[in-house]
Amino acid sequence: MLKLYNTLKRKKEKFIPLNGKHVKFFVCGPTVYDYSHIGHAKTYIQFDVIVKYLRFKKYNVFYLQNITDIDDKIINRAKELNKTPIELAYENEKYYYEDMKNLRVNSINKYARATDYINEIVSQVQRLIKLGYAYKIKDGYYFDLSKFPAYGKLSGRTTLEAEDSVSRIDDSKEKRNKGDFCLWKFHKEGEPYWNSEIGMGRPGWHIEDTAITEKELGQQYDIHGGARDLIFPHHEAEIAQMEAITKMPLVKCWMHIGFLNVRDEKMSKSLGNFITIRDALKDYSPEALRLFFISTHYRSPINFNEKSLEQAKSNLNKIKSFLINLKDEDGKDITKVIINLKKDFITNMDDDFNTPRALASIFIFMNKANKLKINKKSVKKIKEFFNDINKVFDILIIEEEIPKEIIKLAEERKKARKNKDWALSDSLRNKIKSKGYLIEDTDSGYILKKR
Repeated sequence: MLKLYNTLKRKKEKFIPLNGKHVKFFVCGPTVYDYSHIGHAKTYIQFDVIVKYLRFKKYNVFYLQNITDIDDKIINRAKELNKTPIELAYENEKYYYEDMKNLRVNSINKYARATDYINEIVSQVQRLIKLGYAYKIKDGYYFDLSKFPAYGKLSGRTTLEAEDSVSRIDDSKEKRNKGDFCLWKFHKEGEPYWNSEIGMGRPGWHIEDTAITEKELGQQYDIHGGARDLIFPHHEAEIAQMEAITKMPLVKCWMHIGFLNVRDEKMSKSLGNFITIRDALKDYSPEALRLFFISTHYRSPINFNEKSLEQAKSNLNKIKSFLINLKDEDGKDITKVIINLKKDFITNMDDDFNTPRALASIFIFMNKANKLKINKKSVKKIKEFFNDINKVFDILIIEEEIPKEIIKLAEERKKARKNKDWALSDSLRNKIKSKGYLIEDTDSGYILKKR
């Protein structure tokens, strides 16, 4: 039975979707004012694995992600770069999609751009006004928190802290309550705006998401995810906006990704440790980055440093070498062991997507299997298992089977290296290369791949 940790309940719960095997899943996407960074990589890779596992379990998942393409950060950055906000947002949205493609984050069914939902946003604000939850002041419409006593139930607090993500500071002196947040910001000279029945202006940050999810997923859905720093105030505000209208829970389960630090410090441009996804991909493959992030539980913090990343590269090479060096021999039938391995994988993943334990069971198996002669049937089952887990983790490029002639040359070269016959080793490497393959030496053996 699949169990998920629900941030709202502060415990693991059995996952029972609202509608049979159909799952409506929403994750907060980026504010596209700059290149995406490795914090985004952590969040979206880990949610990618979660969604792929749900599909592995035969759930029919509709995965929606928003794109915040109008915001104070975008407006301010556009001014600095002498661009229009729409121009800047479009440019960085395009880069974001490229980054996700390069990281093999390909589980998302739909990206929803905030500016495509202005009518839905205005409709929500109008309903909140009518119900008495919203009020008008000089610079826009605000949500009155005094009318929603449940505010804070997700985070257990009602005030900002240092780690909270704030896209827009709503600090008008006319506000009724300190924490009241903007629903609709009235037009200022030089800023984008839309004509509407509630005045010329632009949407508040929080209401973009509830307007999008109400249109695409309905007033209640299964899972809402995001980075941990969005719990307050963003997700609290989403709850307030939607539940004030519907009087029922917005979602069944809230999921949040743990923080990322770089070399033991919070990532920051001022500290000089700000790393974009593009920069990270210059030094590490998408597969190594994915393995690095899923080696830690999604709710746990992670430290992005060279030592851990090199370990991920090494572990990835171990998996590749294991699969490449699997041989059909007159050996043991270990079908039962493989069946138990798959059971362990599912048991660990069913326990709130415990990827570190799932990976640990795989490496334990590999260490044992490396010492055995395995028969043809078992080799086939092992390859089938790794193909299955790769549908979830997406850390391997499954290539066509290497011809026996190439493997034979690689084995001869392995013996030559063991005998320190470097001339023969080089000759065999060149012969392998002339036949269209490359051989790479690692601590755990060699890796063969097509040129």
